[in-house]
Amino acid sequence: MSAQHESGSLETQIDQWREYLRRRQAIHSVDVAELEDHLREQVSALVASGLATDEAFLVAVKRMGELDSLSREFAREHSDRLWKQLVMVNDAGDTRAPARSDAIMAVCLAVVAAVVIKLAMTFIDLDQDGGRFARNLSLFILPILTGYFVWKRKLASSTVRWIAAAFIVAAFFANIYPFKPEGYTEILSVLHLPIALWLAVGIAYAGGRWNQVGGRMDFIRFSGELFIYYVLIALGGGVLTGFMALIFQAIGMDVEPFFESWLLPCGAAGAVLIASWLVEAKQSVIENMAPVLTRLFTPLFAALLITFLVTLLVTGRGIDVEREALIAFDLLLAVVLALMLYSVSARDPLQPPGAFDVLQVVLVVSALLANAFALWAIAARITEFGFTPNRVAALGENILLLVNLAWSAVLYTRFLRGRGAFQDLERWQTNYLPVFAGWAAIVVIIFPPLFGYI
Repeated sequence: MSAQHESGSLETQIDQWREYLRRRQAIHSVDVAELEDHLREQVSALVASGLATDEAFLVAVKRMGELDSLSREFAREHSDRLWKQLVMVNDAGDTRAPARSDAIMAVCLAVVAAVVIKLAMTFIDLDQDGGRFARNLSLFILPILTGYFVWKRKLASSTVRWIAAAFIVAAFFANIYPFKPEGYTEILSVLHLPIALWLAVGIAYAGGRWNQVGGRMDFIRFSGELFIYYVLIALGGGVLTGFMALIFQAIGMDVEPFFESWLLPCGAAGAVLIASWLVEAKQSVIENMAPVLTRLFTPLFAALLITFLVTLLVTGRGIDVEREALIAFDLLLAVVLALMLYSVSARDPLQPPGAFDVLQVVLVVSALLANAFALWAIAARITEFGFTPNRVAALGENILLLVNLAWSAVLYTRFLRGRGAFQDLERWQTNYLPVFAGWAAIVVIIFPPLFGYI
């Protein structure tokens, strides 16, 4: 066996080992590189002693211990990085300093976000200039969240400068245009600016691993987990405010003004930082939740779409596409994409295809067929009534999602047939992230002057 062939075989084995290890619940994904370095050192030493490369790899993995045992050992050595350290105490009776510093920083930045929102509400008249407040809302919160990851990941100064430049450019275009109050292009800017800026958050979150598929996939996973935690916090906050209103009402006090002016805006802003910290700290818990939700809703959405297609064909009815219907089909494709992304991120790529993989393809193909009928009706409507900012934005997003899902269906089918690797699907999804951010930036920067700021 040639040295080049041995090297390629070793890299393939290490890639498989890394992908499997990255999905171990007790190990944070950013620490896998440390374990990989240790494995490579072991392999090099064994090869130098005379073992073949394949044999050296197997012996090195065996020496490091089985992965479950390795996870437990790693948890003991790096317990400050695990969710359980939030509530556990070490032998000395004190919590680990890094975990404590993370918590303190997150809480402090949550307070900063709350203060920034309140100051903005104080100095901007929401009745007269609510549009300006809405356009800048993401700029009040996302730079603070990005700062948290810059601090946590200790990013290089050059990367920080590029991220800061992105926020400065966003702030410029969010405030320079003479928008018509509550016009279409202003609303589109409000909706798309955070999507464009989310890419900057992702670069900070990846911590120097943005160019790697694993780093981008970690950010996809984080985004979904953040949404889940934020919704849970919001539900808890709703219960809290409900009880607060009831008990204060019992003594004749109306707390609604306090709720509207202070608790809701400040809590909503601060919760973004707290939820992000919880995702980081309690990663193993939420990694169990997300796959369960995916497996629950994937068959339900597949059944819904198949029922819709059958009804459409049997009744022969056309789709009456209004603006709301177009948005609904965009959201449908986004939900299908989210379900597939979570399935991809939670799946071991080394496992052979199974029944759930077939169900994923059925879901994606059904969504594509339903969207094809909708696009036909959309094209007819645009031909009849012309282009508007909303129609063009929704149509563009529809096409982006359609392309993503269509090629995902091709790659997934190849995997099911044994003609492609599952990693090809992961690579396609992570490489597509800048496309979404780029389209959002086009909507924010180009659409307002293109459509006369209406």
